[in-house]
Amino acid sequence: MITPKFKFPVAMLVFAVTLLGSRVPATGGTYDDLVPRHLLGLVHAPEVHEELELTDQQIRDLETLFRSVDARWFPARILPPEKQVAEINELEQQVRDWFRANTSPLQQKRLEQLLYYAQATRMFLREDVAQELGISKAQQDEFAEAARETDKARLELSQTQFGDPSIKSLQEKLAKSMQTERSISDKMLGPAMQAKLAKLVGAPFDPRKLQRIYAMAPEFAEVEHWINSQPLTMSQLRGKVVLVHFYAFQCHNCHANFEIYKRWHKELTDRGVVVVGIQTPETPRERDPQAVSSAAKERRLDFPVLVDLKSENWKAWGNTMWPTVYVVDKNGYIRFWWQGELNWKGATTDKTIEKVVSDLLREPSA
Repeated sequence: MITPKFKFPVAMLVFAVTLLGSRVPATGGTYDDLVPRHLLGLVHAPEVHEELELTDQQIRDLETLFRSVDARWFPARILPPEKQVAEINELEQQVRDWFRANTSPLQQKRLEQLLYYAQATRMFLREDVAQELGISKAQQDEFAEAARETDKARLELSQTQFGDPSIKSLQEKLAKSMQTERSISDKMLGPAMQAKLAKLVGAPFDPRKLQRIYAMAPEFAEVEHWINSQPLTMSQLRGKVVLVHFYAFQCHNCHANFEIYKRWHKELTDRGVVVVGIQTPETPRERDPQAVSSAAKERRLDFPVLVDLKSENWKAWGNTMWPTVYVVDKNGYIRFWWQGELNWKGATTDKTIEKVVSDLLREPSA
């Protein structure tokens, strides 16, 4: 019997580096830095809960775990690589411990299979997978060289800004690198190895369909001053789609977004959307609550504003830039974010966010 050729869709190679913490090494081995880490993202996805046949109680208990794990996971994305490694390692271990204690061996095995699908062909660089499939050191070396070129090209592209004339050539470079990586992995998979691979990964699963792969939004840290509102909490806002944006009233780039925030507050509030501004100081004057209030009044910012004088919320969200906008779904999970001006050099990120919001409004609340 001829085993059908086993292929991961090319798009899965893109998915394999999109989750938070993806640059953290996956397993002990020579090529740890090239194997993406997706466990934390996977276990947040309702589609994964369904695939694992988790019970309602298991899902509730898992969400309780998220409240502690996510408070560290989301800010970890901005840590230096070495510190991020340690943080993600510890958080993943907490998740694995939870699954060992609260799920069946079959559920645990299937979760590992879903992780293979999320890692796509990069799983061939895992020592355990290479041993299981019979991948030689020479084959791993060749594949790793191509993978490094792909990662290098992706990093170069990620360092551009919207409108950069080099983007097209860098996209072409990345596509070429990905194709080389894919060709090497295809060459590596002979019929015998394909049969072993099919058994290892189990029933087909497409991680590209996952809609919720990021952390729970951090709870607002308590502060002394709110503008236009009594103090709010993320827990209190469950059932609403929340648009959280960090700004500083003397930040020119923030000013470019103000009219959009105001439009969202005016047009989306009746649809179940809450706009919350977090004013985090960048200059000495922005540390004056009265100056913050006066600036909000002058700019006609009528939505709730949290005055983050000690930058505690900035730290909790792992924020790094004024302005930044986060989209939080009705169940309290971050689904999208954008750093910088929403319409920078012709960008239409305000429309992108509005489309995300429309989709989220159609989703049920837990």
